[in-house]
Amino acid sequence: MLVVVDVANVVGSRPDGWWRDRAGAAGRLLGRLAGLPGATVEGPEGTPLTCTGVVAVVEGAARDVAAPDGVPVVRAPGSGDDALVAAVAELDSPTLVVTADRGLRARLPDRADRVGPGWLLACLARLDGMTGGTTG
Repeated sequence: MLVVVDVANVVGSRPDGWWRDRAGAAGRLLGRLAGLPGATVEGPEGTPLTCTGVVAVVEGAARDVAAPDGVPVVRAPGSGDDALVAAVAELDSPTLVVTADRGLRARLPDRADRVGPGWLLACLARLDGMTGGTTG
């Protein structure tokens, strides 16, 4: 399944000081997302989910952050929500959108599954543990 990430929403879901360096926090998350394509993780329903790819949507101060290999980045010229909805609408593959934004979730096509940032952060923490990376 393709995972589409609302980067600002995921970064903003943890009070870890991200507001002091929004672009840096987004860049760190993008770096961690690079390990997700090809990985099999526990899906939102507890069943194995193989991540076929990741698309990250960035906005505002994070718009110019570097994209790691294997993580396409949609750089929203305005509203990140608008850019994410448009990106998902163009996709043909099964999609899991990561965001806690209820308004954004309501705007997504019915075929898109939705999950909150906690699921993604838990998956990344497990993957970081397998590769010896950091969890923060």
